[in-house]
Amino acid sequence: MENNLIIKKHKSEGHRKRLRDRFLQSEFDGFLDYEIIELLLSLNTPRKDCKPMAKAVIKKFGNIVGVLDATINELMQVDGIGPSNAIGVKIFQNILQVYAKEKIKEKKRLDNPKMLFEFLKEKIGKKEKEHFAILFFDTRNNLSDSIISVGSLNASIVHPREVFNDAVLKKASHVIVAHNHPSGDPAPSAEDINTTKRLVEAGKILGISVSDHMIVTKNNYYSFTERGSL
Repeated sequence: MENNLIIKKHKSEGHRKRLRDRFLQSEFDGFLDYEIIELLLSLNTPRKDCKPMAKAVIKKFGNIVGVLDATINELMQVDGIGPSNAIGVKIFQNILQVYAKEKIKEKKRLDNPKMLFEFLKEKIGKKEKEHFAILFFDTRNNLSDSIISVGSLNASIVHPREVFNDAVLKKASHVIVAHNHPSGDPAPSAEDINTTKRLVEAGKILGISVSDHMIVTKNNYYSFTERGSL
């Protein structure tokens, strides 16, 4: 019996280490929802396999947002999750809220392509998958909010309706759109150029201008405004 307990303990610790090593190597790229919650629960759960309760909590609340929005009492209804786990999840949720508010308070002024590139490089430039970003600015050219989506630059991801619906809701004066090229070559494709034209025309109709479309990589960028292509 004692040997079985030792084997189980070692298996759990090995799995937990592999999960953390994956995060250190590529952050949450490739993680499933339950694996993210499992990693979070493991921080406050010594010597216990967190996978079953991570899967259970995702099944109960649907996704990561549902888990983070759940109350402490609701979280504790899931088998295996005690007060410490539930409080840990709520602390993490509140940290995210504080972080988001503080980032918005910084009111970053991204009024030239080089500053914009430095900002976007950290957000999406180093990603190994394609990401699309929308930056929303107020009338004083302060960054008020941003949305980042995972996926290639195509009509379903970058439809004008999706871009400008959010812009209207956020009362943006203008927007900057951006996406990354994991290949390392920032040169725009024909689809990039056509998508940009479509967004610019839609923005004119709504009175919300597209002030730039930037393609970023780890080390370089292409700005449609800087190149006179916008």
